[in-house]
Amino acid sequence: MTPPRRSALHGASPQFLRYVLAGATGTAVHYALLIVLVQLASVGAVAATTAGAVSGALVNYRLNHRFTFESDQPHKHALPRFALVALLGIAINAAVVALLLPWVVPYYLLAQVAATGVVLITGFAVNRAWTF
Repeated sequence: MTPPRRSALHGASPQFLRYVLAGATGTAVHYALLIVLVQLASVGAVAATTAGAVSGALVNYRLNHRFTFESDQPHKHALPRFALVALLGIAINAAVVALLLPWVVPYYLLAQVAATGVVLITGFAVNRAWTF
């Protein structure tokens, strides 16, 4: 008899789960702006995803400072670090979308999903170790 399969989240740290929840909120803002800019304003996918990522990052800072990491770091310390990590994430996001876009046009959201995964893992590791 084989043991029951466990979900991919079983054993994940509560902090990472909070990071994912906070990130989902920022990602919703990111994707909403991306779709509106591409579909309604005819902005290119790379520029639109960059604008969306900036908006999502602003939402994520507040949630991560308070909810995810329960940080006691003053904003004058944490915010500039978070901004640097967010800029790194925005650059990685734009690069992944730009690299994948030629293979998935007109399905730019597939490229965005891949980019989101890369930025999620990178951002958590750097924010946990350095920002908060």
